[in-house]
Amino acid sequence: MAIGAPKEISTLRRFFLEPRLPKHRQYEALRAYLVEGRLAKDVARAFGYSLNSFHVLCHHFRRETHPTFFLSPRHGPQSQPKKSAARDLIIKLRKQNHSVYEISQILKDRQCPLSPTGVREVLKTEGSLRCLGGWMKNGPSNPAPRLSRWPMSDCFPWRRAPSPLAAADCSCSSPTWCVCRHKS
Repeated sequence: MAIGAPKEISTLRRFFLEPRLPKHRQYEALRAYLVEGRLAKDVARAFGYSLNSFHVLCHHFRRETHPTFFLSPRHGPQSQPKKSAARDLIIKLRKQNHSVYEISQILKDRQCPLSPTGVREVLKTEGSLRCLGGWMKNGPSNPAPRLSRWPMSDCFPWRRAPSPLAAADCSCSSPTWCVCRHKS
């Protein structure tokens, strides 16, 4: 660790009088109140607390068995090995119009299991939209819980057909407009 140029005393004093981190601010406020014997209202004002919140801080400090002013917060894992390993394949399969459930099953077959939720999270971070599934025409080979409210057919319920002739010419005998046959 390199040693820098010496700092001015006023800069060092400001470090203690104007703490930036919340735990450091709590420590300095409690120290000023308990060690220096300053009034609670003066300490609260000096460190940016309301008088009541400073009293609550003192209350919690008195009852804390081991105050944690100098411990660093513990952060969770910064990487997700399963998702990272499968990311490229997930994106490739999504571009081939596979559903989240199909992608999850393919990953499981390739010994890289990832739940549909995990697949969905990878797609969300990559900015991909949720897929209704590549199985919309024939139905799923292995039914999974459906996320869509659309029926299992080629026809989607629209409020009205784009043209009256398109709805009249529909050969699928559905009262709704058929998306795949009558695009206009």
